[in-house]
Formats: sequence, C-alpha cells, structure tokens
Amino acid sequence: MLSGMSGESPYPEVATDPDTGEHYLPVSLRGVALLKTPTLNKGTAFSRREREDFDLVGMLPDHVSPIEEQLDRVANQIHYKVSDMDKNIYLNGLMDRNETLFYRFLIENLEAMVPLIYTPTVATSCRHWSRIFRRARGVYVTPRDRGRIVDVLDCRPKASRPVIVVTDNERILGIGDQGAGGMGIPIGKLALYAAAAGIHPTRCIPISLDVGTNNPELLADPLYVGYRSERLRGEEYDDFIAEFVAAVRTVFPGALLQWEDFSNRTSFENLSRYRSSVLSFNDDIQGTAAMVVAGLMAATRQIGGKIADQRIVIVGAGSAGIGIRDQIATAMVDEGASRVDAEARIMTLDSRGLIVEGRPGLPSGKARLALSQEAVKNWQIDDHPIGLRDVIRNARASVLVGVSGVPGVFTEEMIRRMALHAERPIIMPLSNPTSHAEVTPASAIEWTDGRAIVATGSPFPNVQYEGRVHRIGQANNVFIFPGIGLGVLTVGAHQVSDKMLLAASKALASAVTAEQVDVGQLYPSMADVRATSAKVAKAVAHQAVAEGLAPPMDGIDQRIEEEMWFPEYLPYRAV
Repeated sequence: MLSGMSGESPYPEVATDPDTGEHYLPVSLRGVALLKTPTLNKGTAFSRREREDFDLVGMLPDHVSPIEEQLDRVANQIHYKVSDMDKNIYLNGLMDRNETLFYRFLIENLEAMVPLIYTPTVATSCRHWSRIFRRARGVYVTPRDRGRIVDVLDCRPKASRPVIVVTDNERILGIGDQGAGGMGIPIGKLALYAAAAGIHPTRCIPISLDVGTNNPELLADPLYVGYRSERLRGEEYDDFIAEFVAAVRTVFPGALLQWEDFSNRTSFENLSRYRSSVLSFNDDIQGTAAMVVAGLMAATRQIGGKIADQRIVIVGAGSAGIGIRDQIATAMVDEGASRVDAEARIMTLDSRGLIVEGRPGLPSGKARLALSQEAVKNWQIDDHPIGLRDVIRNARASVLVGVSGVPGVFTEEMIRRMALHAERPIIMPLSNPTSHAEVTPASAIEWTDGRAIVATGSPFPNVQYEGRVHRIGQANNVFIFPGIGLGVLTVGAHQVSDKMLLAASKALASAVTAEQVDVGQLYPSMADVRATSAKVAKAVAHQAVAEGLAPPMDGIDQRIEEEMWFPEYLPYRAV
C-alpha cells in the first residue's frame, strides 16, 4: 500500500458567520506550510490579523497588498519576460505558488494569456518538459504501477465531482510523441477548466499515463524525466488502460474523464470501450467536432442556408477529422437531412488522398468514411489516388476544414478554385500549433478577394484587406470542453451523448453576436469565455436531463451559475 495524502483536500469548505453573514475559510495550516500551499497562499495579501493568527509575522514584507496591487506586480513581471516560453514558465510558477492570484490574472487577461498557457506555447513547453521541469503537478502513472493504480490515485487529495484530463502522451498537438512531456496538456486544459468554467482547481486532476515513448531523442536525453522504455502496446496496454479506468471509478466516483491526445487508434478504442461505463468524452474527437459544427452554424447564419446545403471537404482522417465528419453529419440530420445524404456531402482525405470505395490499401477502420464510386464516376481526375485539388474542383467544395498537421497544404490554386464556385468560402485551417496551419488567414482572404470566412485552430491576428478588417475567430476548444464539464458535473450526468454535444454546438453558435459574424468572426472573443461556458453548460445540462442521462433537477441554470468559482481572497479564521 502506498502512503501519501490520501483523504482530505487541503482546501477547506467555505463557511458563513451566522452573526455577520461573512464568508470565510476555516484554515488549520500555519506558517511555512500555509505559504507553501498554493490553494491557500495569499502572499503579501495576508492581512495583519491573519499574519498574527497564522504565525506569519516576519515571514512576509511589511506592506499588505490588495489583490489589485498583486495583479499589477504580475503584469510588471510578465512584461520583463522576453519570450513566450519564459512567460509560460513564469505563469506555471505563479500557479505553483498562488493559485488564486494566477487564476484571477488569467481571467482578467484571457486574450493575452490563453496562448501562453495553452496553444501555441504549450507545444514548446511539452517538447522541452524535462529541461524546464521544476515542480511536480498532477499524477504520473507508469507500467511500474500495474496492479496498484488504485493506490497511486489514492495518494491524490480527494475532491467532490472532479474533472480528470488524462493523456498517454502519444499524439501531442501536431508534434507527436512527447513521453512524460505530454503532461503539459492536461495541466493547461485544466487551467482552462478553472478559468473558463469556474471548476475549482482542487477539483482538477491532470494525469499522465506514462507508458513509455518511441521518441528516440527523449530516450537518449540524460535529462528525460519519464519512464525510459519503448511504448507499451497490445494486450498489455489495453489491460493497463482497463485497470486505470477501474481505479478512477473506485477512487473518484462521479468524476468526468476527458481523454486527450491519444493516438488515432487508441483514442477511438478507449472512447468506444469506456464511453458508457464511465462519464467521459474525447476532446480531440468530440470537442473539436462540436467546435467546427458551431462555427458552421454561425457561418451559415451569415451566408444563408443550412449546414446540410454545404459541400464539405475535411483534410485529415485522424481522430479529429473523423470526429468532425461524424458530428457534421449529425448536425445535418438534425436539420432534416437523411444520414445517407448527409454523409454523401462530406468528403474526407487522409495522407493518401480521398477516402473512396475501392481505393487500394484502404484500412478497414476508414472504410465507413469512404465516398461511393458512384459519386466520383463522372469526375475529371488528374491525380491518382484522388488528391485535394481534384476533390475541390469536382465536388465544388464550399467548406474546407484542415486537421492534417501539414502546413501550407491549402495552396493558392486550391483556394482560388474554391472561390470560383463558392460565393463565401468557409475555410478552417485548424492544425496546431500556429506553424502547422494549413493556410494563413491573410492568404485565404487575399486568394478569395476578401470573400472567405476564416477560423483557425491557433490564434492569428485580424486581417486587413482592401480597407476592411476581417476578424479571425479562433476555433479553440476552450469554448466547448469547460462548459461540457461544468454542465455534466452540475447535474450528475452519467454519460456524454451526441445530442449533448450538438446542444453544446448550438449554444456556442448562439453566443456569437451578429456584429461578430458580419466581420467574419465565427467564435466569441476569448474575453467572453466564462459567459460562453455558462451558456454551453446550461444547454448540455438541460439536454442530459431531457435524455434521462441525469436525474431530474430544478433550477439548473441557477445551480450552474452558483457552481462557477471566481478567484478572490476570502478572510481566513484559524481552527
């Protein structure tokens, strides 16, 4: 049996003074222990009374700083950091020292800070994880722990209805296998859960299933901090995942499990195997798909018609591409199309070209994505297998979605061809980080004479073209997954359904204002992410109850508002 912090969370429940009505925290820690607990540390904001009561006299500078002064100090220190990576390291250090201050600064500076703590900077952080490692955060589970994963998880302080983001590190963003460095993804995602949806940090559990790595650079690096072995595969891997899921159900009943950055094969297998037995979803498959559907809903609101009227080409047939294809088809069916007609309007390409019936060497797992031979029999084809240029020309594509990870794959010839038959082409180069985008927004807008509606996966600046400003909305999953988590946890749902994901898409699309859509912005501004998350959470929660996937509940909207934590210092009282 492992020993550790099994049991209580170090963060106490908020109490209310029966005489004054004041909210406060009953705190038992003292002195250095209190200053070293990031969930409770206030730094220079401890009042003089608190310094006396908690043995902090002399351990802090004399001046008592309100949080506003501390925020100014953080901004000043960020200013002196030269690179985005320096800023990322500083912000993670701040989170390790004072979580309240970190999240307050994040919430008040979302537009500038989200790219630093998540995409695109997190890719660099993951790549250099072992060389910038300072303090452990989260839970690492390795093959050494087989047979005792329950004990490993049990060392983590308990939390009510937690959200777990777990990765096995094999497909981190567009940079591949990062071994233990993939932990940067769960940490970053959960920071967004707390900032965007108000899930208290003590309820956020990042987990790395460090099952080895096939990255030779990491295995040869003397500073690598991970499990030094080639990746666990086959039956041993499956048994490891099964034990992990069982341990989650035992140690964290009622938890939401978010699968993140698994390989194309394991992501679908894990989701399919455990979706009905544990509250879970895969953000790469389902969250990204819900984002794309929301963007298409917002775009068609501007250009007219329905999603079912569009001719959609998806470049990339990994977990994201397949999820996008399936969720778009679901949205089309919701609009009244048949499933057969919906799927016939969506063309998917992988690294070998169009996925079409009878293509030599077509993997069985992709067969259900295949376009029929009947659909392409009259096409004029220059390339074999059928390439993207031929698909755009023959299918008269009106929507182009990129999740290929191949920079520049949307060429000028292709975009100009698309603009010949689509009055307002919808172009979504979604691959992360920024350097992997299939096309830049500036190029897409120029090559369509300013008519393209563009959304990207990573942040890009607005584009000026012939006197008009085009706002580039970021299709960042932060607008989706925190709200899903908040909604399902608030109502105690036991499954995340396709209809709940569609409800999330509709809620997100409704959060985009008419003024934003008019200038080509398909997603809300990052500054509005908390309001957007609340809207998504409410839609998901109501849908869960309507489907019988959560118990009946009154006052859902109010409960969700009350559930959202806001980072502020409460008075402490010694116990």
